[in-house]
Amino acid sequence: MDKNTFIGLGLIFAILIGFSYFNRPSQEEIELAKRRSDSLAIVRAENEKDFKAAEFKAQQQTTAVDSAKLTEQMGSFAKLSTGTTKYITLENELIRLKISTRGGRIYTAEIKGYKTYSGDSLALFTGNNNVFGLQFWGDKNDIKTQDLFFSPSTSDTTIVVKEGDNPYSLTMRLAIAENSFIDFVYTIPPKSHLIDFNIHFTGMDNIITARVGSIDLLWENDMPRLEKGKDNESNYTTVAYRYPNGEVETMSATSDKEEEKLTTKVQWVGFKHQFFSTFMVADQSFSNADLMVTKLGDDGFTKRFVSRLALPFEKGADETIKFKMYFGPNHFNTLKGYEYGFEEVVPLGSWIIKWINRYVVIFVFDLLSNSIASYGLIILLLTIIIKLFLFPLTYKSFLSQAKMRVLKPQIDEINGKFPKKEDALKKQQAVMGLYKKVGVSPLGGCIPMLIQFPILFAMFRFFPASFELRQESFLWADDLSSYDSILNLPFEIPFYGDHVSLFTILMAVALFFTTRISAEQMSDSNAQLPGMKFMMLYMMPVMLLFFFNKYSSGLSYYYFLSNLFTLGQTYLIRQFVDDAKILAKLHENAKKPVKKSKFQEKIEALSKQKEQQQKLRKR
Repeated sequence: MDKNTFIGLGLIFAILIGFSYFNRPSQEEIELAKRRSDSLAIVRAENEKDFKAAEFKAQQQTTAVDSAKLTEQMGSFAKLSTGTTKYITLENELIRLKISTRGGRIYTAEIKGYKTYSGDSLALFTGNNNVFGLQFWGDKNDIKTQDLFFSPSTSDTTIVVKEGDNPYSLTMRLAIAENSFIDFVYTIPPKSHLIDFNIHFTGMDNIITARVGSIDLLWENDMPRLEKGKDNESNYTTVAYRYPNGEVETMSATSDKEEEKLTTKVQWVGFKHQFFSTFMVADQSFSNADLMVTKLGDDGFTKRFVSRLALPFEKGADETIKFKMYFGPNHFNTLKGYEYGFEEVVPLGSWIIKWINRYVVIFVFDLLSNSIASYGLIILLLTIIIKLFLFPLTYKSFLSQAKMRVLKPQIDEINGKFPKKEDALKKQQAVMGLYKKVGVSPLGGCIPMLIQFPILFAMFRFFPASFELRQESFLWADDLSSYDSILNLPFEIPFYGDHVSLFTILMAVALFFTTRISAEQMSDSNAQLPGMKFMMLYMMPVMLLFFFNKYSSGLSYYYFLSNLFTLGQTYLIRQFVDDAKILAKLHENAKKPVKKSKFQEKIEALSKQKEQQQKLRKR
C-alpha cells in the first residue's frame, strides 16, 4: 500500500467522525424524545389495561350467560356438573373396586388372583368404557347422574377390608342442598365377591318430577378381551337375567346384535364373560328391563352391553333402593354358594345333560382336583372312570353287532328270495322273523350307544365352560380352556383358523380308526348304506378337525383319549367274543319255542275275547 492510499483512508475516517459529531442530538432533543417514549408507553399500558378489563368483563358476561343457560337446563343440578375427578379404592382379599367422584360409580372392578391371557390385571370393566347411573326428569330437564360430581364420605383414597374386619361402607353423595341429596352407598365385606349397594334419596320429592312409579338405572359396559381365543370367548360372552320365579334366561351369544324388552319383573341382570361375571341383584326386583348386546370389532373388546333397568320408586322424600353386586369368576360351586341362582349362567347344557354335568361330572372332577394338581392327568383319570362305567354297555353293543354279523349269510338268503321292490314288506317280515326266532334284537347295538350319547354331549358342554381349566397348561397346550397351537399360520383358513391344533389332529385320527372298526363290525349295514360309511369314516373326522381347531384343547384331549380307549376296549373284547360260539348259540335259540312277551299274550287274549263276543252276537 503506497503513501497516497494511506492519506485517502485517513481523510475518509476524519470526515465520518466530524459528520457524527456535528449531527448528534442536543440535550434538549434527547429529553424531548425520552418524554415522548414515556408518553407512548403510558398510552400503550392504559390501552392494554382497558383491553384486559374489557376481556375480563366479556368473559364474566359469557360465564354468566353459560351459567344461566346451564341453570336453565339442569336446574338444581347445575352446580354439580363441574368438579375434580378423584378416586377411592375399596378392596378385600378377592376384589378391588375403584370408585369415581364423577358419577359416584364403580370406575373399574378388578378380580384379585387372576390375570388376563396377556398377563395384565384382570378387570371386568375399565375406565370410560362403562356407564352406570340414574336417569330421571329433574326440576328443569333430563338428568343423568353419570355426568355429575359426588362427594365421598372419606378423605382416604384406599380402604382395605381384611378377614376378621367389619364391612366398610363408603357413601358417595350427590348434594343438591343441605336437606336434598342422593347417596350411593357401597358396603364391602371381607373375603367376598358380593357387595351391598344402596341408593338412598333424601328430600328429593320436590326435585325429581314426572314420576310414574319407577326411576331408570342405566348400566352399560364394553366387555374387554380376557381370554386367549377371541372367537371362543365371544361365543360365551352375553347378558343373562333371572325372573323372580327362579327361571334364568340368556341372550344369544352368537348374533351380531340382539335386543330384548322385558315387560315383567326381573330379579337380577348379569353381564357375563366366558369365565367371569358382574351381577346386579335388586332386593325388590326391577320393574322391567331393556337389554341390548352388540358385537364389537377386534379392538380389545368383544361386545357392548346396554341395559335400562326400571327401579320401583315412590317420592324420594326418604327412600332406599337396595341391591347386591357380584364381581367374580363363573366357578360353578362359587356361584352356587351365593344362593341367587348365579350358577345357572354356566352353560352345562339342558335336561339330562345338565343333570349329568352338575351331579356327576363336576363332583368327580372336583374330587380328583382335590388331590391331583395336573389337570391333564385329571382329564385322563376322568376318561378312564367314564369308560369303565360305560364298559357293560359297550360290551353289550359289541355283542349285538357280532350277532348281526354272524347272521349275515342267512339275511343274504332272504334278500335273494325277495329281489323285487314290491316284495320289500315280505323281505322285512322274513328278516324280523329270523331275528325273533334266534332271539336277536336289531336295536340291541343301537340302544347302548344311544345311552352313551348324553355323556358325550355332557363333556362337550363341560370342558369349554369349566373354570378350573382356565390358563391350566398341559404338554404343549398353554391353556386347556382354549385352543392349543403347534404352528401359527401367516394367513387364516376359512372355518379353520390361523393355527394348527395338535390335540384336534390326534382326536380326528383316533376317531377315524374308531369309526373304521365300527364299520367293520356292522358290515351288513355298511353294504346297504355305502354313503353312510363314507360320511362316518371320512367326512366326520374332517368336519370335526375344522370345528374343534378353535375349541377347547381340553375337550379335544378328552375325545382323543376316549377314542383311544374305545380302540383298546374293542381289541380286548374281540379276544373274548367267538363268532362260531355265538352262531351256535343262535342256532340253539332257534330250536326253542318262541316265548311270547306279556304284551303279546295280553293282545292275543283280547283278540280271542273279542272273537267270542262276536260269535255270541251272531247266535
